[in-house]
Amino acid sequence: MKTAPKNGRRPVLGSRALRTPGGLSLRLDVRALVVVTLLLVSALAASVVLIGTGDFPIPAGDVVRTLLGGGDPGQEFIVHELRLPRVLVGLLVGASLGLGGALFQSISRNPLGSPDVLGLSQGSTAGALVVIVLMSGSATEVTVGALVGGLATGAAIYLLAWKQGVHGYRLVLVGIGVNAVAVAVNGYLLTKADLVDAARAVVWMTGSLNGRGWEQVWPLTVLCAVLVPLVLANARGLRMTEMGDDLSHALGVRVERVRALLMVAAVLLTAAATAAAGPVAFVALIAPQLARRLTRSPGPNLVPSLCMGATLLVAADWASQRAFGADQLPVGVVTGVVGGLYLLWLLVAERRAGRI
Repeated sequence: MKTAPKNGRRPVLGSRALRTPGGLSLRLDVRALVVVTLLLVSALAASVVLIGTGDFPIPAGDVVRTLLGGGDPGQEFIVHELRLPRVLVGLLVGASLGLGGALFQSISRNPLGSPDVLGLSQGSTAGALVVIVLMSGSATEVTVGALVGGLATGAAIYLLAWKQGVHGYRLVLVGIGVNAVAVAVNGYLLTKADLVDAARAVVWMTGSLNGRGWEQVWPLTVLCAVLVPLVLANARGLRMTEMGDDLSHALGVRVERVRALLMVAAVLLTAAATAAAGPVAFVALIAPQLARRLTRSPGPNLVPSLCMGATLLVAADWASQRAFGADQLPVGVVTGVVGGLYLLWLLVAERRAGRI
């Protein structure tokens, strides 16, 4: 016969310690594992629904059968050539932005420390606009320009924020200043563009998954395959840095090395996502926050943030196609509206807590 806990509360999911016969131990956060599993299932389910959505609707069962190689030729073409690449780009871009946002928020120790606020998205946009407006470059050249712009902006933020290390609000304040400069540069470039290039630039700046194909999927896949394991391998050091530099040094963590390495990884993830889909707003800001509230776990919550970002962007893409009737909106419009409302709520919450 089971008895109720003495404090009258129901037991909750928490951390468990797993020990191997060899003496190794592993800390397992059961609640975080459940959240990650549910997010992965949600992302996969939303992807199947999104692949079946369009002018030629395909039932979810037929989508799964086609993905497994059992569809008819028409379904094979629609799924594999037209819709699957777009969904994969959405998943990879969302995952990259979610992970990059979690890294920046952990490094800055500030919930506002996301690529949107720090100016990295606008820096990548500036690099792309230089190629579009001044060089009339191809899609590949625009991608390279966005990567270079993001890396240059990240380096500028790091150097300007450096003062015996990079800390908290200094990083955020410098990022806000760099963001303002990048916005001004982007506005100037648009005024110098002819009508065709300006229209092309504005569409790109909105953030969209329209027309995305396998040429965007493979570079993102390779980059994530390299950077995600690198980030996870340094997750322990990142978590230690949240306790303060002095204590981290005492525990043997090379703080600035870990911080610089993970900032480079976050910049690359953000710049690559922006190069693939344009500056999709606010996913990097809200995905880590929502993941942390679901897991109720301290620390950077890297894997839950990655999964949350992928789920959010795929869901937003579905909403951009189906929630507004015949009008199909770029996915950046949907994430911008949702993220703007969340940012207002976050600012009010931080002010009431006395942190700003």
